[in-house]
Amino acid sequence: MSQNNKGFVPLTISEFDTLTNLLSKLLSTQESPVIIPGEAILGIEAIAAGISAPDRKILNIVTGPYGTIFGNWLARGGAEVIELKTSFDEVVTVDEVAAAIERYNPCALSFVQAEVVTGGSNPTREIMELARQSNIITVIDSVSAIGGEPVLMDEWGIDFVAVGAQKALSGPNGISAVGISPRGWEFLASNDNAPRNSILSLLDLKRSPNHVTSVRVPANIPVLEARALIEALKLIEEEGLEAVNRRHRLTTSAAIAGIKALGLEPWQRNKDSYSTLTTTVRIPQGGNFNIEQPIGIVAPGDGELHNKLLRINHFGAKANQQSVEEAIQTLAELVHQDPYHALAAQRLIWGNEDGK
Repeated sequence: MSQNNKGFVPLTISEFDTLTNLLSKLLSTQESPVIIPGEAILGIEAIAAGISAPDRKILNIVTGPYGTIFGNWLARGGAEVIELKTSFDEVVTVDEVAAAIERYNPCALSFVQAEVVTGGSNPTREIMELARQSNIITVIDSVSAIGGEPVLMDEWGIDFVAVGAQKALSGPNGISAVGISPRGWEFLASNDNAPRNSILSLLDLKRSPNHVTSVRVPANIPVLEARALIEALKLIEEEGLEAVNRRHRLTTSAAIAGIKALGLEPWQRNKDSYSTLTTTVRIPQGGNFNIEQPIGIVAPGDGELHNKLLRINHFGAKANQQSVEEAIQTLAELVHQDPYHALAAQRLIWGNEDGK
């Protein structure tokens, strides 16, 4: 008796091209991004390994723990790393970046666009303009930002941008991408220290120039994750990327309104730097409402921020009114308050066109 084969079905060339094209649209670029066969941290490390060399001076802006990690990888590759670090309850200012560029004259700069650990978002467009004026290679970790706020690769002149699917895109975490500009590829190719024949080699993953369709699907692409990401990106396209950005913006504004109505303070000191992915809540001195495990989308601070803040992780499918209301109710219980006024405050936001 014969039986139909219902086993593994390889990823087709058509599916791979669909994935690449959807990612290009997501990044607002004419370039084909590199598909990374793993979680986004792999792509970020690959960028560091590819651009780092002893003769290169790189300005690394640190506004959270991932910036520190990236700087360590750059230093491991021999680069002279100039660290511009802020306290983690603030993001960098344009003036600070301008002063560092003038003082150190780096060949490249790097930073995290939106910090889910700290709830801060750096002034990306303005930093890009400074870099363009000084002809500096730009490296952005937009793993969390993508889908939550604009990432305009071609318009802003981004040379390297790492993106992940597991945050605002509501996709899988087993596959990711790195967008690379033509200038970025030249910067990689001119580095004799750039890895080859390695999982960290972006040069090995580069598609052939002037391609219309792929010649073959790379053997290391995780098939189930690739298909899941295609579906997630199609849903983003159906909703509209601007609408997805707006939904995240509204969610942050509602969360901020709710926590302030409870008498709590945002961890980020500047209201213009709030991330659209995560709202962070400062635990006041003497506060005894820290938690050790997540309660819904309310989570404790990571690492050195444990016992200093709580995070409301309202990204992706959780970027909606119901999720914010549940988070506000959780916080109200932790501080032993009636949530009525806080819930009313956040509800006012949802009818506001700009979420302000």
